[in-house]
Amino acid sequence: MSKLPLDRRSFLAGSATAAATTIGAPAYARSERRWKMVTCWQKNFPGIGTGAQRIADRITELSDGELTIKLFAAGEFVPAFEVFDAVREGKAEMGHDSPYYWISKNRSTAFFGSVPGGLAPLEQIAWIRYGGGQELWDELYSRYGLKAFVAGNAGMQMIGWFRKRLESLADLQGLRVRMAGLQSEVLARLGATTINLPGGEVMPSLQSGVIDAAEWGGPWMDLAHGFYKVAPYCYGPGVHEPGTTLSLMVNKEAFEELPKRLQSLVQVAAEAETTQMLAEFTSNNALALERLIQDYGATIERLPADILARWFEVSDEVVAETAADDEINQRIYDNWSDFRRRSIGIAGMAELGFLNARAG
Repeated sequence: MSKLPLDRRSFLAGSATAAATTIGAPAYARSERRWKMVTCWQKNFPGIGTGAQRIADRITELSDGELTIKLFAAGEFVPAFEVFDAVREGKAEMGHDSPYYWISKNRSTAFFGSVPGGLAPLEQIAWIRYGGGQELWDELYSRYGLKAFVAGNAGMQMIGWFRKRLESLADLQGLRVRMAGLQSEVLARLGATTINLPGGEVMPSLQSGVIDAAEWGGPWMDLAHGFYKVAPYCYGPGVHEPGTTLSLMVNKEAFEELPKRLQSLVQVAAEAETTQMLAEFTSNNALALERLIQDYGATIERLPADILARWFEVSDEVVAETAADDEINQRIYDNWSDFRRRSIGIAGMAELGFLNARAG
């Protein structure tokens, strides 16, 4: 008795042969595609760089090579801040990014990444998936010939690493700080000078004195950068960027040319990474925080009360101002604001209530 074909490739080959014998044609014509994914991240950088690679590998594997994705880290094909245009123009079929990098295109792109004083990680994902965010995102990005999916979340961030201790709002005056997105405008209104830099340029700029402080991510990514070596004072919580969403951005024309099953596969691969990345950051941030304090002597403190209070006031102003840009910006802001209001309403009886009770 002959063995049954147990592996998927053998099964598909056998099925195709049988179908050809029976009806004279294969069940479907296999067409192998090779796509480029460009990213805003350094090669294999913890969490976000490795997460982008997992998406590329997952699509390639699950499609059995029918859609092969080759990843290019920042600078390998295009610079980090040219990812949006590279995908829009079809130089690459997809990109991995955080949408708030593209506020120069439209300030409301930031809502699909993270906005200052906005939504916590799970709230951010929930708004996009179930609160109407995805539909608005689709409408906005269609103007640029793009389609995007949530494809990771880096969790709560730290607001940054500083050379000198912050004791009050006055200590921000004149500081040169690396920060991106709408949060950079908030910080500027608080008196700092903000500079947006891609990940690979942050540490060299801090070492050389181009900047006085650096914001990048949470403890895990910040440990990998080694910011504590130059700027020993780190502050949280990350009220500037509370629920950082990463996205898989796809050229809309290329996406629509895919068979429906491959379109679904791309979406599923992005969604799978969202869960994996957030869990990975949640675990590794806690481990990294311990190492930063115990092994490297970093000083991790809560932001002074006057900075926190003023941050939320100015954040509300900056975020609300985006609504005046265009009709779709108004709808994005209104929809997001309603979701945020409801999230605040339930928070005390949900995770926030539990965490407060657990903390005593």
